[in-house]
Amino acid sequence: MQNGFGKLYLVGTPIGNLGDITYRAVKILSDVDFICAEDTRVTAKLLSHLEIKKPLISYREHSTESDIRRIVERIMSGETAAEVTDAGMPSVSDPGTKLVAACINAGIEVDVIPGPTAVTTAAAISGMNVSRFSFEGFLSVSKKQRFAHLNSLKTDSHTLIFYEAPHKLITTLEDLLDIFGDRKIAVCRELTKLYQEVLRTTVTGAIESFTERSPRGEFVLIVEGYIPPKTEITENVLEEAAGFAKNLIEDGMKPTEACKISAEKFGVKKSSIYDEIKSTDK
Repeated sequence: MQNGFGKLYLVGTPIGNLGDITYRAVKILSDVDFICAEDTRVTAKLLSHLEIKKPLISYREHSTESDIRRIVERIMSGETAAEVTDAGMPSVSDPGTKLVAACINAGIEVDVIPGPTAVTTAAAISGMNVSRFSFEGFLSVSKKQRFAHLNSLKTDSHTLIFYEAPHKLITTLEDLLDIFGDRKIAVCRELTKLYQEVLRTTVTGAIESFTERSPRGEFVLIVEGYIPPKTEITENVLEEAAGFAKNLIEDGMKPTEACKISAEKFGVKKSSIYDEIKSTDK
């Protein structure tokens, strides 16, 4: 214990298949004094499957500051607590960050028990380039905020990952087409569950597919990043691209990675940038 306080454990739980729970997660859930759950009914089913009986406290998006304070006070009195979300990792597209921040500010030790999360699961199976990606979570239900969010990403070269609910899927796909154009996309549905599906297509293809059948389950969308239109390479552009790559190299990045990033930024072949750097270094 730290300062006589208890401890908060952030415990990753299965996103679908209950067999994905880790041995360490089971041990922590068995050992803590109480569990803070996004939906106590969902967590009760998981605990029943694991044959664990523990007091559950509701901690969700609409929990008040006084709710958080009561949890913190219990931990400060010496009790240990686990925080879980309905599925996946607490604090990832989840209100858990508020409780974590409150515990840290109170001097309580916070530990994490890693587990499944839909964003990396979808990234791994998507078939897209996810060496660099930007996780954007759920888009706003407000059209104005949603459009502002998407427009801010319009020229982002990172692969983009979104969560989406079935009743909003078609609207979101149409917004992606309107703002991003017809990019490659992987639509992942019901990951790790019985009816898991990964549709690798274009945004238009996804709209056609889910217009023909009603979207069901939880979705993760992996969208191709912005690719600048190919333009005629002028000597000035090549020099600028080579200079940009050299700055990255001087900051410690490997030449191949620096040339790749510069190529994406300036629309110049990676090999041309590499040759330009070599010629100027002679």
